[in-house]
Amino acid sequence: MYEHRVMDNIFNFFVKGTTEWEAHTLAVPVFLNPHVVVVVVLQRSADTKTLQERQKQQMARGLPKQKPIAGVKQVVVVASGKGGVGKSTTAVNLALGLMANDPSKSVGLLDADVYGPSIPKLMNLKGNPELSDNNLMIPLTNYGVPCMSMGFLVEDVAPIVWRGLMVMSAIEKMLRQVDWGSLDYLVVDMPPGTGDVQLSITQNVPIAGAVIVSTPQDIALLDARRGAEMFKKVHVPVLGLVQNMSVFRCPNCDHQTHIFGSEGARQLADTLGVGLLGDVPLHLNIRETSDRGQPVVVSSPHSPEVRFCSVSDNIIMILQSATHGKKSR
Repeated sequence: MYEHRVMDNIFNFFVKGTTEWEAHTLAVPVFLNPHVVVVVVLQRSADTKTLQERQKQQMARGLPKQKPIAGVKQVVVVASGKGGVGKSTTAVNLALGLMANDPSKSVGLLDADVYGPSIPKLMNLKGNPELSDNNLMIPLTNYGVPCMSMGFLVEDVAPIVWRGLMVMSAIEKMLRQVDWGSLDYLVVDMPPGTGDVQLSITQNVPIAGAVIVSTPQDIALLDARRGAEMFKKVHVPVLGLVQNMSVFRCPNCDHQTHIFGSEGARQLADTLGVGLLGDVPLHLNIRETSDRGQPVVVSSPHSPEVRFCSVSDNIIMILQSATHGKKSR
């Protein structure tokens, strides 16, 4: 360690290790008195190739190995950066839309929003899962879609006050200890944000793609972009954006009002280099059917505000294109 005085009470230190790894991890004890303020700047040599390789190896040892869910062919996550943009409503109707597109396909729905589970209400499901002969939880089913949610395991109004490790353990159980049977698609309703649950799922399970839901409002788009960037960092393909509550059409005079702005999600999709999967209007029927536990895709399949089926069609085409692309390589 070399030292020279720059001015009173300010010193410049240069520390050199015998190897790159040693230099990176070297700790320098500094003894202070109450009148001394120390600012430490660590600068590493530009020649860090070996060090970076070792760091990658260390990181890889600490990460879980991705393992497919038994019986599930493709996992599609529905996410948003911000709560309140209609993510859960979109996830439910996308799952039902995937079945409507091809009734021969089997679709499951996992509610990964541990702190605020919405799937039981949206799918009109109550009760506790029973256990199979293999000691696996049997999902509750409605409209032909098997569902699993933390909402089935706690009282309706009971708050879930858990730390991150408990949440990740619960997610692991809902992924691995559920008898999903044979599914073509498992749609996962993610919690808002970019936290423990998102990382736990993306690191443990191969994900076919992520769907980002946002309103056209600037403040929602900021968080939607953060969500999309997170998926890119963990190497999950972003299938596209859904622009929810895109326009309000007056039921009396048919006048259109863009309450949350217009085309914001389309512009963000262009910025991210992904497609806009569809526009879903702010419509009374969508809200009422959701509150009754009768999603609009099954209760009003021919109403003009049902755009979720076209979104599901776009998702299927993107997934099929990606699958064919992998086979041709």
